[in-house]
Amino acid sequence: MKILDKLIIKDFLKTYFFVVVMLILVVLVLDFTEKNDTYMRNEVPSGEIFKYMINYGLYLNNLLTPITVFISVIFITSKMAGRTEIIAILSSGVSFMRLLRPFLFAASMIGGASFLLNGWILPGATAGVTEFRVTYLDKEKTSSESNLHLKVGANSYAYISRFFTTGNTGYNFTLETIKDGELLAKLSSDRIEWDTAKRVWTLHNWRLRELKEREEIYTVGEHLDTTLSIRPEDFDLPEKHHETLKLPELGRQIKILEERGADNVGFYKIERYVRFMSPFAAIILTFIGVIMSARKTRGGSGFQIAMGFLLAFVYIILFILSRTFAENGAEYPIFAVWLPNIIFGLTGLLLYKTVPR
Repeated sequence: MKILDKLIIKDFLKTYFFVVVMLILVVLVLDFTEKNDTYMRNEVPSGEIFKYMINYGLYLNNLLTPITVFISVIFITSKMAGRTEIIAILSSGVSFMRLLRPFLFAASMIGGASFLLNGWILPGATAGVTEFRVTYLDKEKTSSESNLHLKVGANSYAYISRFFTTGNTGYNFTLETIKDGELLAKLSSDRIEWDTAKRVWTLHNWRLRELKEREEIYTVGEHLDTTLSIRPEDFDLPEKHHETLKLPELGRQIKILEERGADNVGFYKIERYVRFMSPFAAIILTFIGVIMSARKTRGGSGFQIAMGFLLAFVYIILFILSRTFAENGAEYPIFAVWLPNIIFGLTGLLLYKTVPR
């Protein structure tokens, strides 16, 4: 079986690489055709377009992994079944689980490569795609953030109703000092601006309310300089910032946001869950693909490949839906993220009972 193992692994990886390249090229050609008028109108340099297509190709590789793995394994297995190789292997006393070993080994290699890609390479590619779109495709959009809640100190919490990165200006600012559940002070202002020379925040039309044991002190003014543990660059985050961070950076960002009590920390945690969940999809889909295509059929492998496309698309849709549920406040986000793998894993175990012996 060692020679057969090497042949299966080689054919699997070769077919996977071919399917990946062909699908990515097709999508890139369609994307270029759609955006070509915009490129010409905005006079985008050819070098930037080429760099964008490389980054977008890496992004597509990760997105299309379920499809490419499934199609590859079904193509290889159905070809072996059509030549009655699987029947001969099983008739020689080899168990079906032993036959699965080279397929699962190749799938593990793809899953490991996917983990490295997701954790360290793809974030840079995603950042490049986002930067390209902002620079050349979405020039007229203004970057702003709304309803921001931040923890800026051990007992201090800030709120800004709207912050515009173009002028480093925020509106309806509030800074509260709370200790042991009691409000000690509340500083409010109509507008807050970042002073680039002094590197401090300037409050306009400010009001300070201080609560003492037996009295309350209320102070107002027109301008007030103050220091906070946040900077304008903390607001000027790229679109889908959590997808542009490498795995170690993602962990550090989660820690920072937790210390600040930020509302969007859930998106970063879900992104980390996804990075550890995604590689297992290749193994699970390979397991199902071998089981589905192990039988020889009169119609050839066309129907099985079509079923592979269908199931792979079902997996992707289920993954998108489960991630959306997790980001919208699911009670157990890690369970929601892992739901596609759980469902397809159980489906694979049920299908395993139908395999030829």
